[in-house]
Amino acid sequence: MTETGLRARILRREMLCGTFVKTPSIEIIEVLAHSGLDFICLDAEHSGFDRARMDGCLAIAKALGMNCLVRVPEGSPSEILKALDAGATGVVIPHVYSAEKAAAVAKASRYGHGGRGYAGSTRSAAYATKTMPEVLAMTEDTVVLGQIEEPEGVDAVQAIAATPGIDGLFVGPADLAVGYGETDMNAQVVLDAMKKVGDATKANGKSAVTFTPNMGNFDTLQGAGMNMLFFASEHAWMLNGARALVAEFKEKTA
Repeated sequence: MTETGLRARILRREMLCGTFVKTPSIEIIEVLAHSGLDFICLDAEHSGFDRARMDGCLAIAKALGMNCLVRVPEGSPSEILKALDAGATGVVIPHVYSAEKAAAVAKASRYGHGGRGYAGSTRSAAYATKTMPEVLAMTEDTVVLGQIEEPEGVDAVQAIAATPGIDGLFVGPADLAVGYGETDMNAQVVLDAMKKVGDATKANGKSAVTFTPNMGNFDTLQGAGMNMLFFASEHAWMLNGARALVAEFKEKTA
């Protein structure tokens, strides 16, 4: 494992910040590569990333040395393979609600018998310029984050966190709130679930991950054991920046 790589930092539970990318545009990746973020994540679950546009964004990220994860639409081997072959640093897997599912997605994300299919002519293999041992060794740096977004996942979190090959657990606060019958991501039952995930990941040497719109509740999240934060998205940042400018303009021109 590369000690300065993202996976090593995740397993050391370093404080890390990144964001979701919702716009399938290489220019967005280029801009964010100058931001100082530890990582970005293409949201192929909830945004318009077909395979071609995901491929282009991953090519730019790799060329610029930007850690780029992909949140795949589902945890199937085929979706995981598409992202990793195209050069993703790792994958974020939705709906990991049991240890069995955690084991399945971890296996599909790494080479080995019954695991990730091998191809030497992909971007991740540097288009047939790496030897098979070199390609297989890349498994050590592949990041796998499982999303805990159902109450069942919270109930099974100790077993999920102990699953080999799972590097971190991503608490999905919005889906958890809905699952618990709430309408607020900051409902106490969601915060309690975060603390449970934070404790389980710490006990198993994994990262605790979540989404937050801004730094407003940073102390609460850190107190719950979260150490890897996905801050909003470029959509939110563009909108917030535009709104702030408009508000200042209107105040000065009123």
